[in-house]
Amino acid sequence: MRNIDNRKYVIALIFIMIPLIFVVRLFYMQVVDDKWKERAAQISENKVITYPARGIVYDRNGQKLISNEVYYDIRVIPKQMDEDVDSVSLAKLLDISLEEYTKKMNKARDYSYRKSSEVVRQIPPDEFADIGPEMYKYPGFFEVERTLRIYPKPIAAHVLGYMSEVDSSDIKRDAYYKSGDMIGKSGIEKSYEQVLRGEKGVKYYLQDAIGIETDRYEDGAYDTIAQQGKSVTLTIDADLQEYGEELMRNKRGSIVVLEPSSGEVLTMISSPTYDPNLLVGRRLGQNYGELAQDTLLPLLNRSANSTYPPGSTFKTLMALIAMQEGVITEEASFPCTKSLVGCHNHPTARGVSDGVKMSCNPYFYYVTRKIIQQGKNKSHFADAAIGLDIWAEYLHSFGLGEDMKTDFPAMRYGFIPNTDFYDNEFPSKSNPYGKFGWAYSTIYSNSIGQGEVLVSPLEMANIACVMANRGHFYYPHFVKEIEDGDVPSVYTTKRKTKVEPKYFDPVVDGMWRVVHEPGGTARRARVDSLDICGKTGTAENFKMYNGKRHQLIDHSIFIAFAPKDDPKIAVSVYIENSGFGGTWAAPIASLLIEQYLTGEIKDTIKENRILEADLMPIRYQKKK
Repeated sequence: MRNIDNRKYVIALIFIMIPLIFVVRLFYMQVVDDKWKERAAQISENKVITYPARGIVYDRNGQKLISNEVYYDIRVIPKQMDEDVDSVSLAKLLDISLEEYTKKMNKARDYSYRKSSEVVRQIPPDEFADIGPEMYKYPGFFEVERTLRIYPKPIAAHVLGYMSEVDSSDIKRDAYYKSGDMIGKSGIEKSYEQVLRGEKGVKYYLQDAIGIETDRYEDGAYDTIAQQGKSVTLTIDADLQEYGEELMRNKRGSIVVLEPSSGEVLTMISSPTYDPNLLVGRRLGQNYGELAQDTLLPLLNRSANSTYPPGSTFKTLMALIAMQEGVITEEASFPCTKSLVGCHNHPTARGVSDGVKMSCNPYFYYVTRKIIQQGKNKSHFADAAIGLDIWAEYLHSFGLGEDMKTDFPAMRYGFIPNTDFYDNEFPSKSNPYGKFGWAYSTIYSNSIGQGEVLVSPLEMANIACVMANRGHFYYPHFVKEIEDGDVPSVYTTKRKTKVEPKYFDPVVDGMWRVVHEPGGTARRARVDSLDICGKTGTAENFKMYNGKRHQLIDHSIFIAFAPKDDPKIAVSVYIENSGFGGTWAAPIASLLIEQYLTGEIKDTIKENRILEADLMPIRYQKKK
């Protein structure tokens, strides 16, 4: 009888515990464990991100440099497909292989029979014009619009940059991005990504247990509208940029043009270049691969990412530093002693202006020696170390080898050697000279812009600005205006060099004579009625082959500004492997100056000579 009573209590306890367990479990799922709430939300409602149109980019005169255009993705819902779909014809219509088509279909079916999957993405409008009218033949397939970039003028590819899909590092760095999003990968698109990208919107839909959308959630009460990105106006002059790219056709090198009074970049050219529209849409990967394999390196931005010896353009700075240090006057005269360093034939330079005009190598050998070996220490070697650091500090004040805060990604700045470099890294880290193991006689090549000094084309354009402004500059920059925003104050702040304005007069006078007087090294840069001031440079060019140093054709260099008084434009031109600076770089600079200041070119013989010149090295096949 007792056993029967015990069983009765056990059965009663079971009936009590079962509901209690369900209640506790339900409480845990609904209150304690968030993942069940999230799963319920996923089943009942679906959040769809809407993407904004990207901000428009204009040049300084209001011309569109980057705009938006509708592209098309093709998607498929497997359940709605015909069983006997003509796969061969569809693959041909979409311009994909049958193998790729089959792979896409298998992936779509594995994902969901009822939800859509991507088949082809980013089809440009001209290609979709042939595809769209045929889509009715293929039930289950449909197009989805998206906006991508378009470049109305096929110019300034290196400046504007390109966009591509985000990678894992982008997603990790910024929660804004999800897989499949697009992001600026280079140029202005990258620099101003957060301004241009806009704000995403969101739409909520109700969905059933298998994920099919059934209705808008709360009639769209919680939806938000995507906000288009802000427009950005650049300092670039599109017409001047286009003309400069024409002049650089079939040449390898760079041009940078600045406005001296503001530091605004009017033109930045790297040649060879490419049509920026190639890196948009479904063929981006293919086109990028072909550009990357080109041995002439069209993807390389030589203006921003390359450095070169400055050549004789550097002599102008040696004169300025020496006068400021008080080791020479503007009347200083030195003999053209070719046994010290080679030089061309010319009269003796009777002062700084003569030295600049004639570009006398021995003259600036003597000038720079007076800067480095000032007799501040009895030891010849210790004295050189003191002088070199003084020299380097001056050059840094001109912006050389310094971060100039330019609003452009991956800028590469030049190199100004100091005592630490020669003590510990030269001629090699494994076998350096060591402290007090070198003197001016070891490093004198720097005096004429060879040696270990390196500069970027942007830095040399900035030096032209310093000359134009007689001692000050503004950080070079690309942004002129941001919609509902301000230009950073770092770009409106005047930067002064360590050289007083009064010392610039003889150097500027020499630069004017370089262009305008017989015996000047840049007579091809002369333009009637324009007071162009310039300095040629011819940078020696070496490469190592099989462990040996071989000299190649020199680089042609020219920096200039105009007019001499109240200057409006400053230019640096580098033409690789083309010889003397006055032969090619100087006339190219003068054409740009004339076009910008007058709006026309009078010397069409000079212009045609440049346009028709082919100085490009022969392409060769890259080894894979």
